Amino acid sequence: MIPLNIIGHEVEKLEDPFGLLSGDRYEFFLELEIDAEDELYSEKGVGLKVIYVSDDSVDKITNYYFYERGSEKVFDFALEEDEEDLVLTYCRQHREE
Repeated sequence: MIPLNIIGHEVEKLEDPFGLLSGDRYEFFLELEIDAEDELYSEKGVGLKVIYVSDDSVDKITNYYFYERGSEKVFDFALEEDEEDLVLTYCRQHREE
């Protein structure tokens, strides 16, 4: 399990210029604090890019990936269910900033 500790973020509401998609979409760049002993650790820092969708009463994450901050190198790791719930809650609370 990756001990997920979100220490900062950037968020941007994504526009649908053609009006094809329902709901609101947000792109989050989450800054994570990762323990030096964890296999995901990087000296440059680790981020999590998340596409979060809020549509009527349904909120969901449609895409995400971990990356090395600075180099943007993508890491092949997945969120566990409880971590995904934590990220979803975080995005829901910070989408309108």
